[in-house]
Amino acid sequence: MANEFKNEIFGREDGKAYKVAIVGSGPGGLSAAGRAAELNVSHILLEATDHLSNTIYRYQKGKFVMDEPGYLPLRSPFGFKACSREQVLGNWARRTSELKINVRYHADVAAIKGEKRNFTVRLTDGTAVRAENVVLAIGLQGNLRKLGVPGEDLPFVQYQLDDPEEYEDETIVVVGAGDAAIENAIGLSKQNNVIIVNRGREFNRAKDGNLTAITRAIGSGKIECYYGATVAKVESSKQAGGNGETGIIFLNIEDETAEIPVHRVLARLGAVPPRKFVESCGIVFPNADPAAIPLISGSYESNVPGLHIVGALGGNPLIKQAMNQGHEVIEHIRGNPVEPADEPLLEDKFKRLKGHQNVAKTLKIIQRAVPFLASLTTLQLREFMLESNMLLPEPGHVLLRHNDYADYFYSIVTGDVKVLPPGKAEAVILGPGDFFGEMGLISGRRSSSTVVAGERSLLIQTKRRTMIKLIKSVEAVARIINRTSTIRAIRFHLAPGVPDGVLKPYAEKATVNHYKPGAVLLAEGDPSTSFHIIRSGSVTITRKVNGREVTVGYLPVGTYVGEVAVMSGMPSHLTATATVATETICLEKSVFTAMIDQISVARDRVESSIQERLRESARFLNHPDSGDVIAFMKQRGVLEATDVLLIDESLCVHCDNCEKACAETHQGTSRLVREAGVSFANINVPTSCQHCEHPHCMKDCPPDAIHRESNGEVYIDDSCIGCGNCETNCPYGVIQMAELSDKRSSLLNWLMFGRGYSPGQSLTVAKDSAHTKKAVKCDMCKDITGGPACVRACPTGAAIRISPEEFVEAMK
Repeated sequence: MANEFKNEIFGREDGKAYKVAIVGSGPGGLSAAGRAAELNVSHILLEATDHLSNTIYRYQKGKFVMDEPGYLPLRSPFGFKACSREQVLGNWARRTSELKINVRYHADVAAIKGEKRNFTVRLTDGTAVRAENVVLAIGLQGNLRKLGVPGEDLPFVQYQLDDPEEYEDETIVVVGAGDAAIENAIGLSKQNNVIIVNRGREFNRAKDGNLTAITRAIGSGKIECYYGATVAKVESSKQAGGNGETGIIFLNIEDETAEIPVHRVLARLGAVPPRKFVESCGIVFPNADPAAIPLISGSYESNVPGLHIVGALGGNPLIKQAMNQGHEVIEHIRGNPVEPADEPLLEDKFKRLKGHQNVAKTLKIIQRAVPFLASLTTLQLREFMLESNMLLPEPGHVLLRHNDYADYFYSIVTGDVKVLPPGKAEAVILGPGDFFGEMGLISGRRSSSTVVAGERSLLIQTKRRTMIKLIKSVEAVARIINRTSTIRAIRFHLAPGVPDGVLKPYAEKATVNHYKPGAVLLAEGDPSTSFHIIRSGSVTITRKVNGREVTVGYLPVGTYVGEVAVMSGMPSHLTATATVATETICLEKSVFTAMIDQISVARDRVESSIQERLRESARFLNHPDSGDVIAFMKQRGVLEATDVLLIDESLCVHCDNCEKACAETHQGTSRLVREAGVSFANINVPTSCQHCEHPHCMKDCPPDAIHRESNGEVYIDDSCIGCGNCETNCPYGVIQMAELSDKRSSLLNWLMFGRGYSPGQSLTVAKDSAHTKKAVKCDMCKDITGGPACVRACPTGAAIRISPEEFVEAMK
């Protein structure tokens, strides 16, 4: 073996093998090395670059690094809290020095051979390291993908961006459509001319906040975008008299070619995962799926004894999770049993449960009792339970009230609950394994029924945000919930009282269709092929009248479209267009007609709906201005609201009492701007939160500081960390980051004596002040008797808060 290497490292200075060799100095590897150093365990930390934590090092300068999940305690010799990239790296570098960690830089690993107590880690420079155990903490980044075209290695083509502020007054083409490409493009656009190249027609891989930001930047002209474009080649402009530092990028756009002179090309195309290398070490993956993770034990050991995996490569991409695993893997290698960091948290959740013995057994009982949890890995199940609550409600306790907004999803472990539909409809009993609250989860609308606890009920109460994340990440969960919700939607909207067994054959043939804003569900004149129940979002109905497209209807959640054409067999007499992101339960013509032929109550409901649809169309045609107002509201995004502030400008006297009252109520920062609103006819929509059905601001809040009350108010609590994600995610610009202070003079004091800050005036806080910026938005004055201050302060009654349905109804 020794002759295979130029300069073999046998291990420690005494010639013995290291107890552990750690490959990769990311959060997991660094934490493992730190724990080994604390315990005087012989170790070596191998890092391919000349610096620690290369993934974080590659983050854009100034990037805010989150410490998610917030509930998880940190178990590591290294501290970590949410802060900037620079602070994280600086703190870890200091701690590495303090612990005297044995780190070797420029140690790029080429191969790992051997077995427990006798591993050889070969480096690309020909040297080798001997170790009894190996910890792989290499992440998923692998090698950065290059353009793969002529000119990909020219000096002005780069694949990483450290600091956007280093470049100024340049034309820069960013190639890519992921989060890194978007963040880099937006960072560079502040002082450069930026063009982004997207080979697709949309940015469908981006986080919601980045999607909103890039869409806004392109729409405003701040960034130019080439959709459906690929790079053909890159050439230097040196031949044309340049100095070799600039060039030309050639793009293929469908059948055309574009030539763009550039100062710089930045390609952010992701990386090739290191699966080939991992498999060469003898590690087995469960399948050929590129997203598959290696099989590892509870002690992070792979199928190769002594070869352990921590961090993203093992399916744990969050920094805090990786750090905990790095700490724990050293204890496992030393032969010390160690419970997961989240064990005490789960024990605390389960300790009140009858028959609870230990966390592992209780998790298995729950997983067997609730079918949609069966497909979750142990880690996923633990995370799900950590973000959920266990409920033991008294019989008769109201869990969900009719017409309330639901912010939770409920799973039944034992016992039962009673679902009470409005009116005199018969109650429905749900038992173990069933769930409820999914309709509010999907639609973002008010609950259609009241649900009360039965005898000996044990329930899992899960936050809306957690459940949506789970549905998006685990296909089997989405499939089960969609199947059940489809049966329930058909029953509620078309066939009340009809048993599951009768509806199931039709529900199984239904599909859940997704439509982007502006997408057409049905087009006027097209053959009738499908019937749609709207389960989230909304739809506007238009018809051509004298060559002009006229709005003749608005359909919210729970209504349906396509029934007229399907039942008559005639082409569609209308066009149905999604106003916002919309989902429908779609039944093909043959399935729908078979269902209403068998289920008479469904036929009766549909026929009644047809008559109402015709009457509604006639009303809109007689009042065409109503359709114009709806078109305006659609353009402004009002139709995805649940409660929007409108001002009747024929009554408004421009006193700004609405803004002043809002500021005085909310620590000096007004949550509405009247003059920044847009108007149609005499209706003004000021810049103020409209409490969306699916609040964009709630989608990516690290401390989970944004909540929805049962009556619909979306509000931000004091746990806000000021990261700004909600401000970025909101497409309507109604959230602002503000420095708040409790030290304010009253409105009367300011009006009479000019003391203190004027209402709405930004507070100036010294840089060394303890105050930090927090996200602020309209909360509809949820804790104040009498309702929203803006409405109460209006002397003429011009300001009102109203739902889109109420407004549309008033316009008919």
